[in-house]
Amino acid sequence: MKWAALMVVLSTGGLLIFATDDFPPWRDPHSPASEHVSPRYIEKSMEETGVPNLVTAVLADYRGYDTLFETAVIFTAGIACFLLLRTYREKEKESRLYRHVHTGLIVEVEAGSRMREASEHFERADRLWAPDDLIIRTACRILIPFIQLFGLQVLANGHHTPGGGFQGGVILGASLILLALSRDLRTATRMMPERISGLLSASGVLVYAGIGTVCVLLGHSFLDYAALAPILFVDPVQARNLGILGVEIGVAMAVMATMIVIYGNVASAGYYDEGL
Repeated sequence: MKWAALMVVLSTGGLLIFATDDFPPWRDPHSPASEHVSPRYIEKSMEETGVPNLVTAVLADYRGYDTLFETAVIFTAGIACFLLLRTYREKEKESRLYRHVHTGLIVEVEAGSRMREASEHFERADRLWAPDDLIIRTACRILIPFIQLFGLQVLANGHHTPGGGFQGGVILGASLILLALSRDLRTATRMMPERISGLLSASGVLVYAGIGTVCVLLGHSFLDYAALAPILFVDPVQARNLGILGVEIGVAMAVMATMIVIYGNVASAGYYDEGL
């Protein structure tokens, strides 16, 4: 069976490599995309979308359907990881580790002992993690809020400058993963519970699709953001600008939450009790 799978992968890869011979040369000014598609976007995007950032205009407006399904693919990846790895069975443990809050001393306690998990002096520690490091913990605690602010700035200004929903979502997700790495998975889960991550991942796709549905209900095409002008009390061009910002927020929600879901399941082997 492994050999059959290997042959399928090699055959598919060979066909894809063979097909690249039909691509136009790199940076060819006479390729169809350079002669017809790109000039149209460059000349008309600002006028039609009101978005100075050409990349965002293409992704969220001209190719809005494609980006919607890309967001759905990210959500599906998180669901697949959850279904494959998540388990609610209790692991049988002979002992548990506790870390002294002030000294960082690790103490091993038998599983049957009645030790408070969040007492005044001790907190649960993960077996898979290295000894607590005050410098790393303090540095990350200072950096994480600034990383999150930068992620929000990238998201909010993505339709004017380089950035957007994918980039902002990755930065926000990485900030919580950094918290898990500098402390432990349990701390990150308290900040962003597993259930909230799942809801945000699904809500991001729903926000994107919901904006398109509102456009249909207002008598326009799906994701035709100009339809939002009457309810936003702006002109159609500004409505397209705000509509793109709305779908970018949905993309950021899905990307951020899916990153956290995948990391939590992979790091803890689906148990969400310990993990890097």
